Amino acid sequence: MALTDTGITAELVRDLLREQHPDLADRPLRLGARGWDNQLWRLGDDLAVRLPWATERAGDLLRKEHAWLPALAPRLPLPVPVPQCLGRPSDRFPRPWTVTLWVPGTPADLAPATGPAAAGTLASFLTALHRPAPAGAPPGLGGPLTDHADSFAAQLAEATGLGLIPDPDATRAIWEDAVAAPPWDGPALWLHADLHPANILTSDGTFCGVIDFGTLCAGDPACDVAAAWNLLPDGTADDFHAAYQPTPDAVTLRRARGWALIRVLLGLLVGHAGDHGRPGGKPTWGPPAQAALRRLLATAC
Repeated sequence: MALTDTGITAELVRDLLREQHPDLADRPLRLGARGWDNQLWRLGDDLAVRLPWATERAGDLLRKEHAWLPALAPRLPLPVPVPQCLGRPSDRFPRPWTVTLWVPGTPADLAPATGPAAAGTLASFLTALHRPAPAGAPPGLGGPLTDHADSFAAQLAEATGLGLIPDPDATRAIWEDAVAAPPWDGPALWLHADLHPANILTSDGTFCGVIDFGTLCAGDPACDVAAAWNLLPDGTADDFHAAYQPTPDAVTLRRARGWALIRVLLGLLVGHAGDHGRPGGKPTWGPPAQAALRRLLATAC
């Protein structure tokens, strides 16, 4: 059964709840958001239903969240969408789905952080998250940057051809310096691993929640430290680095700039109209990526 954006309706969500979680089926239900992998439906005041609609991998990501996030959430200083129950695939809907806590706020691609508190808030969140992961924790994006060299080169060429990169040589130099940096030799730490602006929420100029832990994994903290350039207002990356513990050393920051560039290219290409499998792309991803690239290029001066 192939699913499309229009194939998930309020009637379908209500039917799934009646079949598998009838205690929740009579709550008010309304569409919350259409994400890259999932649709999000608001369920009452405090819950949400997430249903994979776009990619086959999305169901596996939901299962990962359901397995690991409840144990991590209590130590995190920002609200996260803690899974409450996991829906099983059925003839009505052929993929797993989940009911989570609802996290209020506006995605940062729509309302970027602007206040001076944002750097400290992000640093506190990542300091709490970045603890050694247990044996059996899922692997993922937090490995060596060299694993991404081919895809980075292809995306940089594509973005350059579209006129989205103002200085390709300087951009490539930042990447090459990041790849040349010594790899992480500490313990594998818990990572969010997908801290782009659509996955963090804001209110009153600062961060108020973090969502979409489908890429949760264990690895190099530089993968998340990159968010200082991808998410924070101009001139506040140093405040983040000072507040994050332990203070990242120069080698970690070199790798982090490489991870930040990976997310920049994703944002630029997805934000370009018509690209990457979504009609019209996601235009709100472009401006934050352009701002992050400007910040990164400034570090090379």
